[in-house]
Amino acid sequence: MEELYAEYNRYIYHLCLKLTRNKAEAEDLMQEVWLKVVRYESSIAEVDHAKAWLTTICMNTFRDRYRKNVRRSKHIANQPEGLDVSLLDLIPTDETGTAELLEKQDVSVMIRHKISELDAIYRTTIVYFYVHQYSLVEIAEAMKVSIGTVKSRLHRGKQRLKDMLIEDVRTREYVVIA
Repeated sequence: MEELYAEYNRYIYHLCLKLTRNKAEAEDLMQEVWLKVVRYESSIAEVDHAKAWLTTICMNTFRDRYRKNVRRSKHIANQPEGLDVSLLDLIPTDETGTAELLEKQDVSVMIRHKISELDAIYRTTIVYFYVHQYSLVEIAEAMKVSIGTVKSRLHRGKQRLKDMLIEDVRTREYVVIA
């Protein structure tokens, strides 16, 4: 593993830099690539062409990041007006402290519980949009309804979720009241 890293680290970095055109993003991408290599370390013995294998991992990781960013930007661009409950803000990040992380996990569990209490139509729409990060078009296709119906269900589902969260003393403080 160390030999592989020593031999191809510069190559992977330059490939990442070429793909991202940004030093910080290239370093992040390179770290993800090497994490995947470590994760699949047992497969290295079966690899005939290490450079090609590493290039494939790098390209696939870049594509995955790109798709995730595109999906996230679609989510932001297609976000319905009046979003009061940002479920995505409750997803823990690496930059949070332990106490904050535990609090977010507790709140996340409470919100998931409240989501499970919603009517099936609203629950499914919210889960598709916020958890699976489907676009409005993808949700409309999956649920076989129009985009307008999806927007309407998202709006009503969020409003019902917000009302439920406000009624619950444990979650009231986490709801932004506009």
